[in-house]
Amino acid sequence: AGVDDAGDGYVLADLSGQMTPDEWARKAAAAVAEWRADRLVYEVNHGGALVEQVLRTVDPNLPLLAVNASKGKWTRAEPVVALYEQGRVHHVREADGKPTRLDDLEDQMCGWTPDARGSPDRMDALVYALTELMLEQGGGFYWP
Repeated sequence: AGVDDAGDGYVLADLSGQMTPDEWARKAAAAVAEWRADRLVYEVNHGGALVEQVLRTVDPNLPLLAVNASKGKWTRAEPVVALYEQGRVHHVREADGKPTRLDDLEDQMCGWTPDARGSPDRMDALVYALTELMLEQGGGFYWP
């Protein structure tokens, strides 16, 4: 995800999937390089130290930011929902001539409810990214 100079958020890609630790770490590092990202946000609640260690084995200089899920998913998502309602978040359909494949993410966003079973992994990643970019420190990747 990224933000433009006006403060609008852009969902640029959904890179979620079933991968080995080395595969997801390489994919994350490649995304940081491709999008010239200022930071890679990761959750520390479940295996956070391991996540950082795996990422550092791929690239010791990755700009990492650890976040802790101290609130429930719905509580974390509410401020991001408000950004969507204000029309301040946009899903990019194509970047550099390639489709962004956001269908699975959007299906999860439309189907999840606070009482649903299972973890909305794709949506959770989106909430962390947009919270960091638009609601916390600001900054991040700026659309040229």
